[in-house]
Amino acid sequence: MTLAVVTLAAGKGSRMKSDLPKVLHRLAGKPMLAHVLNSAAALPQAKQHVVIGHGAEAVQQQISGFDVCWAMQTEQKGTGHAVAQAMPDVDPASTVLVLYGDVPLIRTETLTKLLAETHDGQALALLTVELADPTGYGRIVRDDAGNIQAIVEHKDATPEQHRIREVNTGILAVSAAHLNSWLPQLSSNNAQGEYYLTDIIAMAVEQGVAVRAIHPQDEYEVQGVNDRLQLAELERIYQRQQADTLLRDGVSLADPARIDVRGTLTVGADVVIDVGCVFEGDVVLEDGVHIGPYCVVKNSRLGAGTQVEAYSHIDDAKLAADCHIGPYARLRPGADLHAEAKVGNFCEVKKSVIGKGSKVNHLTYIGDAEIGQDVNVGAGTITCNYDGVNKFKTEIGDNAFIGSNSSLVAPAKIGAGATVAAGSVITKEVGDGELAVARGKQRNVTGWARPVKK
Repeated sequence: MTLAVVTLAAGKGSRMKSDLPKVLHRLAGKPMLAHVLNSAAALPQAKQHVVIGHGAEAVQQQISGFDVCWAMQTEQKGTGHAVAQAMPDVDPASTVLVLYGDVPLIRTETLTKLLAETHDGQALALLTVELADPTGYGRIVRDDAGNIQAIVEHKDATPEQHRIREVNTGILAVSAAHLNSWLPQLSSNNAQGEYYLTDIIAMAVEQGVAVRAIHPQDEYEVQGVNDRLQLAELERIYQRQQADTLLRDGVSLADPARIDVRGTLTVGADVVIDVGCVFEGDVVLEDGVHIGPYCVVKNSRLGAGTQVEAYSHIDDAKLAADCHIGPYARLRPGADLHAEAKVGNFCEVKKSVIGKGSKVNHLTYIGDAEIGQDVNVGAGTITCNYDGVNKFKTEIGDNAFIGSNSSLVAPAKIGAGATVAAGSVITKEVGDGELAVARGKQRNVTGWARPVKK
């Protein structure tokens, strides 16, 4: 039997106090809805359906990379009404799994166990959880033998039912055939005036359809997000999970509570990460990489033994073995550092090759350049690569020496072993081994009097 996953994502989320649809608020760098779709995508033969409403166009634009059949809920009339909007596109022979776009940390393993309880959709399987404080949640009502009889929403529950601690998470699985039979029978005669999906449990009991329940491994899996406080709580839970995984993989973390992984972080042996670091996209840290405090690394690969000092930013860059970066360095997209290259404090490198053993140590901008091996670039040097319209390339040969405070006006070519005198503005090619001096001649004036305040 095929599987239809119906994820409800139509709500506005007014308690978020935001114009952004609730399911697009980010957890670990990606929308909550994307987390849910990722978990569902790992289920065999899953066909994904998403019910959207508020901010539908924005949701469709931001959720990419998933094969999704979209359904529209133009009026928010409750969960039962929302699921009904998706059913015309659902294979009537499938099992339906109902998920929520604002419950981002649900595990694939938990969903697999839940689906097993449906016996190919013939039974109705619920994901329930026992809470110390069940206020606000629908209560699971059982008979004396422990069989589930109904779910009663908090606002409709009696004082006795309010004492029940087992609550509904909203996540359930059952056959499409049963849903197509039950959903048209739902009534909005309740405190909210909505069509509750949970009312199908009583219908199942009445028709003799078995209702089974399982609990998630961890309570946070079924925690929904209604405001930014709850989102922040789940963010820290997620990040602590990432930290624990890194620690088990042998990474030394200065403080597991102060790291953020917003993507995929792949690590080698003996990696050390100091406090306050953020990793975004796909990042690879090879053996022995050390990352200093408060660094940001995005979509980059750092070679074995590389050292990154505090407050450095590395974005879409490639670093070979034993490089040294920072502190306060910025590597922009296209930065390609060969082995033992150094980029020091307050330096910026964009779309440039820094050759083996070359040094760009202080207060320097290198853009659209190709620098050879063992080159020394002095403090305050800039490649003037942009004329306001077009970008031009600078080439510096092996063993060249660029004096401090030099401006290399691209297109520029400086030969192997050449020297550029400090303070030069280079506008012509410098040959191999040549000394280029391009600065105004010094003139000393004797007998000059400094200005005096009147």
